Amino acid sequence: MFDAGYYSDDSGIFSSQRRAYREKAQGPYRSVVKPVCDLLLALAMLPLLAPVIALLWALVRMDGGPGFFGHRRIGKNGKVFRCWKIRTMVPNAEAKLQQHLAANPAARAEWARDHKLTDDPRITRLGRFLRETSLDELPQIWNVLTGEMSFVGPRPVVRAEITKYGIHRTAYLLMKPGITGLWQVSGRNDVTYAERVEMDVRYLNDQSLATDSRLLLLTAKSVLGRTGR
Repeated sequence: MFDAGYYSDDSGIFSSQRRAYREKAQGPYRSVVKPVCDLLLALAMLPLLAPVIALLWALVRMDGGPGFFGHRRIGKNGKVFRCWKIRTMVPNAEAKLQQHLAANPAARAEWARDHKLTDDPRITRLGRFLRETSLDELPQIWNVLTGEMSFVGPRPVVRAEITKYGIHRTAYLLMKPGITGLWQVSGRNDVTYAERVEMDVRYLNDQSLATDSRLLLLTAKSVLGRTGR
């Protein structure tokens, strides 16, 4: 599915900025080497990760809800896709969220600002552990295999978030979202949304095999340190 609204011309106001971003997005590494490396790495890791994913799926299913959760996200060129995770929330998560936001003005403001909650009542006990270790994101290897995501890239955003990028929206839309990236290894929820957008722009400018390799190594360190939320 392609949403042309995310890639439309804003009356020519930001056309020069978009051209600059498109020039940065070109090159053999971005168009050939990176996709091939993603596919080869995903195929190599799949036999190791599949049993772990199956076990986590079975554990999560014990509360009666689904084991996987596919959330609609905005991908490269505005294409909408389902980003797969091990479910970390209660089955009635949306209703619980709305009740919580209605009763807590501070939480409502935090959600409007960051699209995340520091104290999220929807997350299960097992889900909290899965998020801390980032194990909930293992099923995204399927998104890599289907070409919807990359191992390294900007964090995939939902429809309501894309407007927060403003003039930098094109930078996000020129890249495949990543399982990991600068945001994931640079403080995650402790950085502002503006800083997160700046990180995505910086990554577009700095994409290379060396940069991606370094971010993957830093991600492994973050997973071992259980710095996720």
